[in-house]
Amino acid sequence: MPDRTTEPVSGLVVVDKDGGMTSHDVVARVRRLAGTRKVGHAGTLDPMATGVLVLGVNRATRLLGHLMLTEKAYDATIRLGASTTTDDAEGELLTRTSTADLTADAIRTALAAFVGEIDQVPSAVSAIKVDGKRAYQRVRDGEEVRLAARRVTVHELVTRQVASTGDVIDVDVSVRCSSGTYIRSIARDLGEALGVGGHLTALRRTAVGGFGLDRAHTLAALTDEFALVPLRDAARASFPSLDLDDSRAADVRVGRRLVLDLGAPGPVALFGPEGEFLALYEQRGDEARAVAVFTG
Repeated sequence: MPDRTTEPVSGLVVVDKDGGMTSHDVVARVRRLAGTRKVGHAGTLDPMATGVLVLGVNRATRLLGHLMLTEKAYDATIRLGASTTTDDAEGELLTRTSTADLTADAIRTALAAFVGEIDQVPSAVSAIKVDGKRAYQRVRDGEEVRLAARRVTVHELVTRQVASTGDVIDVDVSVRCSSGTYIRSIARDLGEALGVGGHLTALRRTAVGGFGLDRAHTLAALTDEFALVPLRDAARASFPSLDLDDSRAADVRVGRRLVLDLGAPGPVALFGPEGEFLALYEQRGDEARAVAVFTG
């Protein structure tokens, strides 16, 4: 447990979330373990889903909005031959259609259409806000919700296994995608493309940016030993980085613009001569400008 008599420690906690818990449940547990209420998470995981959930503690909570924009990776199982109200196994059955005529080659060909930039309609029970209210809450309140399509990028979609189970077909896939991509929407849309319906039966997030399952800890393990990725290490693992001399570091500490080529559009993590994480900056023309300053 953290020593509460010293200055609060800031950093990331990489959790391997168990199924059946909400992301808010995980935040509540980590608040108790860290001894602070200043804990947030980057990217919600549904209760059914397991895997990597990145949390920020104290000053590291300011990194979370930027981490949410990074690439994510998942392992998932799509069930073809049945559709549900939530596009996953937690919803009520809507349709059941025979998959007898479906071949593995047809499934792989249909999945290939989801690689690249695609316009995807999120599930109606997603956490997207509609006029200030979560879409899933509107559905629970009996409202009809239609969300607009969003442009997302699926960098890689690998079919691991295609297996017939009775009247349905289970397809195991691995997906690497941009933030904002809904895997259950891929399951729904695949089922529609093949004319048999589809939904998600299992989802495990294997990575958020540079943080994979190899760096994740279960809540039980964190209870025994609270593992925190220090703020400076979290920044280096999550963004391109640049080390500055004393003069430029002094400017960055107060958020001044720099005439400097960061080497990447940004955000880029800037560090002082002693390795202190100072700020996130982005390139704007010939200048580098502050996105967020973490000193002081």
